[in-house]
Amino acid sequence: MGEHRTARADMITAPQRAVADSVYDAIRAAVIHMIRAGEIRSDSSAGPVYFVLHDVAGESRARELAAALYGNLAPLARAMPTAS
Repeated sequence: MGEHRTARADMITAPQRAVADSVYDAIRAAVIHMIRAGEIRSDSSAGPVYFVLHDVAGESRARELAAALYGNLAPLARAMPTAS
């Protein structure tokens, strides 16, 4: 099955990284989409104070998504389907 990782972001221990409501909504929508697409496990969680994405394919993808959880939303935007 290859190498799978977990990406986590804990907003309780990093209060300077508080997530705005609009950002939280975007992260939650992306996590739900990735679960439905089978990119991450269904027991992954989208906050509001703790985010965890299980079974991310590979270390580089896990690092990219973890960075997204801390504010760089580009990787999450790429995970979402475009409107047609």
